[in-house]
Amino acid sequence: MRVVIAEDNVLLSSGLELLLESRGFEIAAVATDAPAFIAAVEAHRPDVTIVDVRLPPGFRDEGIRAALQARRDHPGLPILVLSQYVEQSYARRLLADTRGGIGYLLKDRVSRVAEFAEALRRVADGGTAMDPEVIAQLLAHSDPVDALTLREREVLALMAEGHDNATIAKRLFITDNAVHKHIGNVFLKLELSVEDSGHRRVLAVLAYLRRHGIPAAP
Repeated sequence: MRVVIAEDNVLLSSGLELLLESRGFEIAAVATDAPAFIAAVEAHRPDVTIVDVRLPPGFRDEGIRAALQARRDHPGLPILVLSQYVEQSYARRLLADTRGGIGYLLKDRVSRVAEFAEALRRVADGGTAMDPEVIAQLLAHSDPVDALTLREREVLALMAEGHDNATIAKRLFITDNAVHKHIGNVFLKLELSVEDSGHRRVLAVLAYLRRHGIPAAP
């Protein structure tokens, strides 16, 4: 069974290679960034892929966005997300694909090699493998705005009031870079893609207004 791994941590990817090869898997390629992963999938047509959510260069959502793209390019491509984070919006998009072959496990909760190998085989066979913590978080947050942290909600509320980044930074006593980071996380959690870059701020505000039952201005 051929596997393509997308993981920028060399120690982790090397460990995965050794463990999976000892269980009979063939590691076709190890990619350390999203473009390399897309190219590896195209070149090797693996039976299953293992993808980290956050990959270079931005270490935000490049990995899981690449996984979704690969699945669009190769319908039904089995994908096992292995990450430290629960990215709820993307997890929902993965699970919405009824063709199966989807898994989402948390790195710090994978403790048994045999169980991980079995989960990988199950995903490769078209099944699912979901960490209970991922499921719990998905059930707890039906509205993507609910997934925002308190600080991210504060930033979004000030955006809804029409403030620019510099003003938001002053109001919250944080740096401009911190505001930029929080806004990026808001866009990510509200599933506002790079393609929507010209309108993401407006769309985020509209999501906030809908969440609070405030009608948008005509």
